Amino acid sequence: MTTSRRTSDFVVGVTVLLVTIVVIGAVLWLKQADLRGKTRHLVVRTRDVGGVALGNPVVIRGVRSGQIESIALGERGWVVLELGIDRGITLPSDPVVLLASSSLFGEWQATITDATGLPADRELRAAISESRTSGDTLAGAVLPDIAQLTTVAGRIAGDVAKVADRVQVAFDDQAARELRESIRQFSRLSVQLATTVQLQSKNLDYISRDVQRGLTSINVAAANLNAFSSRIDSATRRGELQTIVANSQSAAKELLAATTRLREVAEGLDRTEGHLLGAVATADSVFGKVNSGRGTLGMMVNDPALYQQSDSLMRELRSLVADVKTNPKRYFNVRVF
Repeated sequence: MTTSRRTSDFVVGVTVLLVTIVVIGAVLWLKQADLRGKTRHLVVRTRDVGGVALGNPVVIRGVRSGQIESIALGERGWVVLELGIDRGITLPSDPVVLLASSSLFGEWQATITDATGLPADRELRAAISESRTSGDTLAGAVLPDIAQLTTVAGRIAGDVAKVADRVQVAFDDQAARELRESIRQFSRLSVQLATTVQLQSKNLDYISRDVQRGLTSINVAAANLNAFSSRIDSATRRGELQTIVANSQSAAKELLAATTRLREVAEGLDRTEGHLLGAVATADSVFGKVNSGRGTLGMMVNDPALYQQSDSLMRELRSLVADVKTNPKRYFNVRVF
């Protein structure tokens, strides 16, 4: 009895131990626990995670390489994710994390890619640039899923419908008549344009003939220029050009000497002008004294009595000359011995 009870207790203990080991192993397998240290942990910072949940796969170059192990709110509104990937996997040179929907059934994944391979989306690149930080923390951003794209497409479709309604309102019978009238006007314009082209084609013929004559004149001028160049070349060979250059140099020297003489004459004129200015100043001083009545000449010029006496003296002198002519014996007595 005692032996049977001990056996039962042993069996029960072994059974409980096995069940415990199986449960622990199942839990570790479901959690994909890393018992041999083959998992590498990465920290990602992003503003939003979209529909990402714990256990969602981590994909590198299209291959599943790990899973999302934790999601937590960080400081200043950031969301921090911890990724567990295989330790033997090599990351891109500039890794970033894109959180996106992997199927139409709401499954999400985290894709590690190089920053140079990001889509040409300005908002996505701005979000990645904002999420960058120092250290080993990777920058992350959320790609728009199917629902968001459908919403945007619906909004675009609504805008297109509004535009179509406005076009339908604007394009009424009056607009159709105006359009037909515009087509008729365009047809008339085409006919006028064709007529104008025909007329201008004749003018172009005239212009082409004028251009041809002009080219002929240019050819003649070119021939004359060629002949002139030949003459210059022959003159250069005979030494005439050197003679002209030598004569020009001699003329330049003589012109320089004449310029020097003119400069000396100009300097002499400057000195003469100075003397003349001094003489004019002296004369002005003398005339000023005469005009003011100073000195003998000034008194003679400014005294009216002198003029009157001189006038009376001249009258008396004239009367004396007339009397001498009339009665010379009164004044001259000539005796001959």
